[in-house]
Amino acid sequence: MGKATGFMEFERQTANERKPMERIGDWKEYSAPFSDEVATTQGARCMDCGTPFCHIGMEIDGATSGCPVYNLIPEWNDLVYRGKWKEALKRLTKTNNFPEFTGRVCPAPCEGSCTVAINDPAVTIKNIEQKIIDKGFENGWIIPRIPKQRTGKKVAIIGSGPAGLAAADQLNQAGHTVTVYEREDRAGGLLTYGIPNMKLDKEVVARRVHLLQQEGIDFILNTEVGKDISAEKIKDSYDSVILCTGAQKHRDLPLEGRNADGVRFAMDYLTTATKSVLDTKVQVEDELNAADKDVIVIGGGDTGADCIATALRQGARSIVQFGKHPQLPIKRKDDNLWPAFPNVFSLEYAHKEAKEKFGEDIREYSIQTKKFVTDDEGKLKELHTVQMKKTRDENGMFVFEEIPGTEKVWPAQLVLIAIGFEGTEQPVLEAFGVNTERNRVKAKYGDFQTNIGHVFAAGDARRGQSLIVWAINEGREVAYQVDQYLMGETTLPTVVNM
Repeated sequence: MGKATGFMEFERQTANERKPMERIGDWKEYSAPFSDEVATTQGARCMDCGTPFCHIGMEIDGATSGCPVYNLIPEWNDLVYRGKWKEALKRLTKTNNFPEFTGRVCPAPCEGSCTVAINDPAVTIKNIEQKIIDKGFENGWIIPRIPKQRTGKKVAIIGSGPAGLAAADQLNQAGHTVTVYEREDRAGGLLTYGIPNMKLDKEVVARRVHLLQQEGIDFILNTEVGKDISAEKIKDSYDSVILCTGAQKHRDLPLEGRNADGVRFAMDYLTTATKSVLDTKVQVEDELNAADKDVIVIGGGDTGADCIATALRQGARSIVQFGKHPQLPIKRKDDNLWPAFPNVFSLEYAHKEAKEKFGEDIREYSIQTKKFVTDDEGKLKELHTVQMKKTRDENGMFVFEEIPGTEKVWPAQLVLIAIGFEGTEQPVLEAFGVNTERNRVKAKYGDFQTNIGHVFAAGDARRGQSLIVWAINEGREVAYQVDQYLMGETTLPTVVNM
């Protein structure tokens, strides 16, 4: 695959990023796709490794390794290298419904398990993927695929995130009449309101949703199940229902002063900011505006990084990000062997921007928040922290201990809690009467059926907070099961039972 000696001849190259100080002045995407020439050269780096690990799609030590939608990566890398772009697009879309999303925002576990990455920088799989799909749209190769016949079966999907959209796409192509219910004013779920525009332009999401509409899928927006329409009516009106409501129950920090004005959940902040970008009539409330404020982001993941990038564009006076774990090593540790995901230090797009703006890395490691302090009006003015030490107890389990004398007071008028999610919101699940376990819908992977006969569940609502690419995987797999349930057989692809 690719050029036999390409990985030895060509160095890894990533997509061109706009200069940090330039891009924080707007909300446009911060990077540009590969040129044809660069993509061809990078595709040449894909080696004929015999057993490609880039698409194994499994979890190792609790982290995803390889591609969960099992993209045929070596095949389309080779086709790009040979300039066969249309053929590359066909191979890419054979396994991935939405490469324009994963090519922009997926953390690329495929690259961590790339064989080249054992000794050298991995093939730039993610950037090549984005180039293929973008070229497909630019050249008009992607057109509506109208099903030739309808089955007469109706399916309702609750939630229009990546799992819901993938399931809708698959079932629509199988000939079923699909309706997607979304409580927000735009479809896309967290693709629209959870990921900032500079990371995933909302026109890219809208373009895909429009294409799905052209293909026959009906989107009912501004409709919350259990409030605007009953679960009973949906269950009675459709032959099958799929719950793809995501995992949006925030994990909180129940500390002293938590109710102060200025301590908010990260997702509320990101949603409000994106709504104001998409609609200039939407005003950001003062409490959620970072302008001229000292901002602290609690949580070291992607959501925290998105909060940093958003706060920079709003004009924050200072930004600090707290993480409870020590700084990651520059290279893989001995217990983090390939093909597991490489737990190594990196600078995300937001960290690069903040470093350029403030002259230093804004991340603080091994730190724990102790309390929030308000002024006389109940508004946040500071928070208190202590440094932590990560050790193992007598049972070999990791524990965190406070380090005496490391207490510190930080000025802050806006604190964003970005420490993840506990599971899915319960009202919709209760309305449908489905069983839950650990705040998730109880439904076995590979079957996806709940305790209610014709009600299925997929994505984060079933598996918990995860990657977009896993959501697409689950959307495709639940579609297979629903089609088989409705028709007694199916021609949709699956990998679960292989």
